[in-house]
Amino acid sequence: MIAYKKDGAKFNSLRVSPVDFERQIKYLKDNNFTSFTMSELVKLKKVPRRSVVITFDDGYEDNFIKAFPILRKYGFKATIYLIINRENNNWSIHRRAKNLTNELVDEPKLQNEQIKQMLESGLIEIGAHTLNHLNFQKLTLGKTREEIEESKKAIEEEFKIECKTFAYPFGIYKDNDHKIVKELGFTSAVTTNAGISDITKENPFMLKRLTIRGKDNFLAFILKMKNGKRGLFK
Repeated sequence: MIAYKKDGAKFNSLRVSPVDFERQIKYLKDNNFTSFTMSELVKLKKVPRRSVVITFDDGYEDNFIKAFPILRKYGFKATIYLIINRENNNWSIHRRAKNLTNELVDEPKLQNEQIKQMLESGLIEIGAHTLNHLNFQKLTLGKTREEIEESKKAIEEEFKIECKTFAYPFGIYKDNDHKIVKELGFTSAVTTNAGISDITKENPFMLKRLTIRGKDNFLAFILKMKNGKRGLFK
């Protein structure tokens, strides 16, 4: 989320303030980073130095209200991985039972008309993030396939686009889930495994990402962009 922290909130680490986000994007612009959507990046035969893909998971309304104007201001692109059934869905409990809170349920979600406006800009790609954001470790292969396949179909039917990229819920997957993603016609998939991906050498259906958290100061952001870690050891 691109939002200010809330007092006592459990998921404040997911909230990067709009002020911090703009400072980060300006840094990328000033230091000659080139932004791509995920699907653009994986098509490249040679990746330019200082290439970056900005990704958002789930589909929070602040992606449109707060993040999109900043991206448009600096001419940067992003890929948003969208949960289809995102309204009234407390998906956080599917990872840990202790996450029993309505915090994410109550967070405003993207509306389809907002998504269409972002798509029209040419700066935003919509990727699939399943129907319901379930924990793949707890699903049969058949149910996993349904969650992936039906989310792809829903996006393509609603927005009249080809949905090419996928994000595993919570970054959790079973050994052969990446094969299902490939079979269903995606060209890439992202995990939450930390690191800088080299798409010329890695499985495009198991790509690493850098998580920029609300608790990261500006130095931590710069270090992550340079070497994949917020400090010397992590």
